[in-house]
Amino acid sequence: MSDDLLLTLLWLLPLLGAIGVLFLPKRAETAIKGTALAITIATFALTLVAYSAYVQPGSNASAPLRERAERNSLNVSNATGASTATEVGPALGDLVVRRTWIPYFNIQYYLGLDGISLSLVLLTGLVSVLACLASWNIDKQVKGYFSLYLLLTASMMGVFLSLDMFLFYVFFEVMLLPMYFLIGVWGGENREYAAIKFLLYTLFGSVFILVSILLLYFWPGEPLVAGVTQAMHNGQVFSAHSFDLVALSRITSETGYYGVSVQRWIFGLFLVGFCIKLPSFPFHTWLPDAHVQAPTPISMILAGVLLKIGGYGLIRLAWPLAPLGAIEFAWPVAILGVVSILYGALVAMAQTDFKKLVAYSSVSHMGYVTLGMAAMNLTDDPRYYAFGVNGAMFMMIAHGITSTGMFFLVGVIYERAHTRDLKKLGGLLTSMPAYGAVSFLIFFGSMGLPGLCGFIAEAFVVLSTFNYSKPLAVLAAAAVVLTAGYILWTLQRVFLGRNEQYRGLPDLTPREWAISIPLVVLTVLLGVLPQQFLLSWMSPSVERMVHDVAVASARRETNEVARQAKVVSEVTPPVVQNR
Repeated sequence: MSDDLLLTLLWLLPLLGAIGVLFLPKRAETAIKGTALAITIATFALTLVAYSAYVQPGSNASAPLRERAERNSLNVSNATGASTATEVGPALGDLVVRRTWIPYFNIQYYLGLDGISLSLVLLTGLVSVLACLASWNIDKQVKGYFSLYLLLTASMMGVFLSLDMFLFYVFFEVMLLPMYFLIGVWGGENREYAAIKFLLYTLFGSVFILVSILLLYFWPGEPLVAGVTQAMHNGQVFSAHSFDLVALSRITSETGYYGVSVQRWIFGLFLVGFCIKLPSFPFHTWLPDAHVQAPTPISMILAGVLLKIGGYGLIRLAWPLAPLGAIEFAWPVAILGVVSILYGALVAMAQTDFKKLVAYSSVSHMGYVTLGMAAMNLTDDPRYYAFGVNGAMFMMIAHGITSTGMFFLVGVIYERAHTRDLKKLGGLLTSMPAYGAVSFLIFFGSMGLPGLCGFIAEAFVVLSTFNYSKPLAVLAAAAVVLTAGYILWTLQRVFLGRNEQYRGLPDLTPREWAISIPLVVLTVLLGVLPQQFLLSWMSPSVERMVHDVAVASARRETNEVARQAKVVSEVTPPVVQNR
């Protein structure tokens, strides 16, 4: 299979599945569910094919993304105005697709994978399959539910695949509509309020992202930077009017086309937009309502994948496209990350609703993502900053696994006990021992117990932060105690003791085992063998991003020294020699 077809099918297959489900008879509910499950399994299989191609030694796909992007260049014929793809190297199997889409605005159908995006594509494929299995009990408007579910899967895949900012924004916006209806139609009692709040918050954030994208597209460039009047890209004068993520990240790191002042605006706009999606304090208030009202499978998707789009936007757009702005705002963003960690943990400790507790724990864990990105120790040794960004990425994958499992486990007990009130639960370990064993392992993984996936992410972030700011590192490390507090308190309330009311509840069914086993296995494997299962193929892409930020930082310092020298030479009177 060609890489062009492979990357296209990753988002097109679930989209075609969403359309195909609409043509099935309304009463054929088993056929509708089976079709949706088959589509999600096939999509996950395609992600494994992409992973195999990426990690294969010596393959074209293992080269840095910037090199692979340059092999798939677009030349525009001045005579006809038609654009054609020209491969200038061995581009076969390089996991990059570039075709023209809207030539007038230089908008491209531009997809690609590197270690950062591939890890999230794999997570999306897996969570989509598991959430589809968890949707088997849906009995209300089945056709509409699974059609919207597949449309949501297609848009999530498209977000992580896109290397054109306009295409990224299209997939990002399309994703909001199915999620709005999945919460608003199939949610709980206050589903309309939660759905509207989710949509309004996310659309509000989208405005900031759009303005930042347009600012990158229309910026005329700095008039003079270190004596260079023109920025060059691939031997040609760069004049913006591009949505190419790879090219723009190279321009911002290696040239002065986007100065410090405009990068402050670009970074600030991206930061607000993606912090709403992450979500980070104080933009988090939509999340608990959405989680509490959403059906269990949609909570799994929301926590496991959709929150990661905020983190992905930060690491793919905000930091690479405005590195100087990121450096300027590093301290405030790091403080924001620590506040999110502490606030989320403290509020989670005060909850009595099982689902709302897990929702606030997500706010706390996503704070580690923000902190890992912001702990920018670039002066002493950039490797410490690479630890932080690797920790942020690892946290997104680890939290995607554990939060998916936690919301699924909450849904399992709600279906049996018909309550999420922690005050009314208790003694479930006696009647449901298998469910209890799975819950303990998944919750301990979220707590960051050594040997499980959450520990690796938190250790990386705290280590990086310690070399950036010791007070912030101490506060972030102290939050581990708060996390252990609300996790252990929850497990005690739900599983320990005796409760005759729930005696005889059925344990995990074969379908629920099929959902639980992959999550349990990954929670352990990523904690015991993090290098082999994730870091070995994800870290090179992370380190490339860190290198670009370090290059931009060094260039800024060089320009500042040159500017100060120029000022000194202008104000210092010339030395008059005595004759």
